[in-house]
Amino acid sequence: MNIYFDASHSALKYLKDTEASINNLLIMTDDFNIRDSLWDSSFSYHSSISDNLIIIMDSFNLELLILTNSVPTRYSDIAGKVNSVIDLMFLQSRSIKLNNYLIHPDLCLISDHTPLTVFILIAEENVNLSKLSISKNSKEEIVFVNEVTTIIKNLNTSNLTDCNKLEDIVNLLASNIKQAWGKNTKQVNITKHSNKWWNKECSQSLDKYRTSRKLKDWKSFKKTVKDTKRSFFNFKIQEITNKSQGPWELMSWINKLKLPAIEVIKYKNQLCFTIGSLWNTLHSTFNTTLYQQINTEVLKKIC
Repeated sequence: MNIYFDASHSALKYLKDTEASINNLLIMTDDFNIRDSLWDSSFSYHSSISDNLIIIMDSFNLELLILTNSVPTRYSDIAGKVNSVIDLMFLQSRSIKLNNYLIHPDLCLISDHTPLTVFILIAEENVNLSKLSISKNSKEEIVFVNEVTTIIKNLNTSNLTDCNKLEDIVNLLASNIKQAWGKNTKQVNITKHSNKWWNKECSQSLDKYRTSRKLKDWKSFKKTVKDTKRSFFNFKIQEITNKSQGPWELMSWINKLKLPAIEVIKYKNQLCFTIGSLWNTLHSTFNTTLYQQINTEVLKKIC
């Protein structure tokens, strides 16, 4: 995270007052515009602003990196004004052992601030580019579910007399389901363009167009995509509406309505400011039949 503190430290005040929630913050650096003896050996004073900064950084699980070469980070262009260390770097606490924070005064060129560098090692990660998958509501899914059902039905559980036999049955079940899965799945490449609604018909239509390069096949492909998307999202709408009973989930742009902090209740064009008037309003609203005439003749039909 790159941050800049102006002369009035507005950014520090904002972070303190709003209690900003920033997750997984690895590094925070830039011009903090704070001089302090904690990081500048040429400065002999300590500021309460620095304490606030350290507390806020601690709330983000960040620690101040110690300079490996103690030189100024800002060089004054005003005669008689000393140079200072105001560009700082905070690193995630568990990464503090990676402290190789350097200041490069020879690379500042025309700037009055020097560049800062730090090397952060990033562990290698194996990212799967493909996966085995069964398309939802496809023939393969129906076959797979039927095969798993048959496998479970045919399990012989009549002789489970000890843990070893139980483990053998569980391993057999897992092995048979794995075989059924491998037989009905296909290898799918994972890309940033992958769509849940894409199916075999879309692929076949696209392949047909790529082979012929004819306008009619292109129009056919576009129609196939349109129909597939419509069918997919109609199904999702029904699924959300029927299962979760929350049709508002379909509209991500609608958020919870914030109620006004204060709202005065009116009853018969009169504002209700007291407990008595509020109770009278509640009583009158929900007991509207209290003084109404009752027709007991309807009870005779029941008897």
